[in-house]
Amino acid sequence: MQAERITSAQNPLLRHIRKLQTSRAYREECGEFVADGWKLLSEVLKWYPFLTNVIVTDRKSSPELPEGVRIVEIPESLMQSLSSMKTPQGVIFTCRLPQNRDENICAGSLLLDRIQDPGNLGTILRTADAFSIPVFLTNGCADPFSEKTIRASMGAVFRTLPQYIPLQEILRKKLPLAATALSSASVDLREVDLRNYVVVIGSEGQGISNELLAAAEKHVIIPMQERCESLNAGVAAAIAMWQMIK
Repeated sequence: MQAERITSAQNPLLRHIRKLQTSRAYREECGEFVADGWKLLSEVLKWYPFLTNVIVTDRKSSPELPEGVRIVEIPESLMQSLSSMKTPQGVIFTCRLPQNRDENICAGSLLLDRIQDPGNLGTILRTADAFSIPVFLTNGCADPFSEKTIRASMGAVFRTLPQYIPLQEILRKKLPLAATALSSASVDLREVDLRNYVVVIGSEGQGISNELLAAAEKHVIIPMQERCESLNAGVAAAIAMWQMIK
């Protein structure tokens, strides 16, 4: 496949990529996202058939690409300015955003409520992929297809494909929720069969919303030493998911 050659930083494709990198609203408007690095590109080629553009510094280093994918070669100086990585690997690519699927949320799923740190979200998606646990997001969550989240997930986001679900739909369905939260009714999560629940993880700063806490059948906690105030959301989610598959 013949590569185009771009040498101007003002080229429309490169301007488009910069906006994809910095604006969630623009990503959603265009239905496209951007990622960086050979490892993530290899994950896309194996698992995510929506690749649109590949930008490289050396066409010869690029793997075989599907028909219809645009491949562009740029100088290393342009890659240095375009890549968000401290040490660019020589490849940036774009993909179409996935459509929300009709997968139903049910017991055995993980519900993330207002997880706003992309690193935590990516870590959780990577763990969920390892355990084959479906992931659903409330609207306050970080963008699963931001560069930071994709990188933290090590490409697991291309397999887990987390879905958004409105809070009102969760409440309307009257799902069996187990909220990871400290309250007077909280029990040790080891005492609950979490396979029978949708497990809710909240953000470190805000926790779980009052509406979900009120709707939850169970409040569960991870037992810790009293001197420890809390766990990182990614760590707490990993412990809960391990309990979900035991």
